[in-house]
Amino acid sequence: MSTIMRKINILSRSEASYRTEKLNIPDLKGCHHSYVLAICNNAGLSQDELAHHIAVNKSNVARNLAYLEELGYVKREVSQKDRRITNVFPTEKMLEIYPKVKEITLKWNNFLARDLSPDEFKQFEAILEKLAQKAVSYTEGCDEDK
Repeated sequence: MSTIMRKINILSRSEASYRTEKLNIPDLKGCHHSYVLAICNNAGLSQDELAHHIAVNKSNVARNLAYLEELGYVKREVSQKDRRITNVFPTEKMLEIYPKVKEITLKWNNFLARDLSPDEFKQFEAILEKLAQKAVSYTEGCDEDK
């Protein structure tokens, strides 16, 4: 029996390859697209909020942000309200690629959904949302046996 996660991982890895190929910027890989979308849509998000938003552990976020900052895509600033918090902002360089990243994401979604009816796609989105919420509840400490 094939697991749900096997199929989701296939979708995820295939999308990452597609995004890397279509963006065609040597220093950015498929994994960076979620950072571009999240940071451009939520400028000033804290690193912790970003980790939660894209469902990646904090150390991976810190490592990827350091890489993106080194390349000039993001700027990190210590919060004026709470010095323990670091906020993340897109630079002009990131804002320049943002429309292309959005377009690539939309094209991938359209490619996957091409053979689904609007009702099937709506149902699929609803099921995925339900599963995603369940997964988030587990990461936030909910016991899977309940």
